[in-house]
Amino acid sequence: MTQYYIYAVGFTAQILFSARLLVQWISSERAGKVLSPLLFWQLSVLASFFLMLYGILRQDLAVITGQTITYGVYIRNLYYKDFWNKIPALVRFFVICYPALAFSWLLWSEQSSLAAIFKNPEIGSLLMSWGVASQFIFTFRYVYQWYWTERQKESYFPLGFWLISITGSLMVFSYAIMRKDPVLFIGQLFGSVVYTRNIIIWFKQRRNNGEAIAVS
Repeated sequence: MTQYYIYAVGFTAQILFSARLLVQWISSERAGKVLSPLLFWQLSVLASFFLMLYGILRQDLAVITGQTITYGVYIRNLYYKDFWNKIPALVRFFVICYPALAFSWLLWSEQSSLAAIFKNPEIGSLLMSWGVASQFIFTFRYVYQWYWTERQKESYFPLGFWLISITGSLMVFSYAIMRKDPVLFIGQLFGSVVYTRNIIIWFKQRRNNGEAIAVS
């Protein structure tokens, strides 16, 4: 597969990720508080599907690792939005099995083997370590969001989610520069603006409500 087609898959994912952030941003601006709209999570699952595929085609362990973890969190939020059970059972089965199918491709495909990823001449060991660490921090925001969603018993974005997002975004941004990856680079540019704005909205909401400020 040519680089053009591979990048097309990656940019499709980033367009969907950017669209979800735009939906969340506009909804929050209109409401004057940080919201977690259903469309955000629907677009998240679809975008993750494409970015996971992009990671396989680029033989990039950092991308694959991050998406595999967040994929399940997106699905869990769809459950709390009372949407997951409305999806046809066959589609749900495929969505759940997709990460396993993706890793199977890595393990047994001659063109995209797991061994080839670790031997990828375009990514040195230090750069790969930084990329994986960046994706870990960036991914942890959804583990954090998942924890608070389970506590609240509803889909919820705590302040800590946005703070971790900014930190992880800067790390991924630097990785994208060193990796010379335009897909990751462009994706982080727009995201950092939305993360910052949500932090501002969060503090403004708390100040208007006269509530004590906490990270959660």
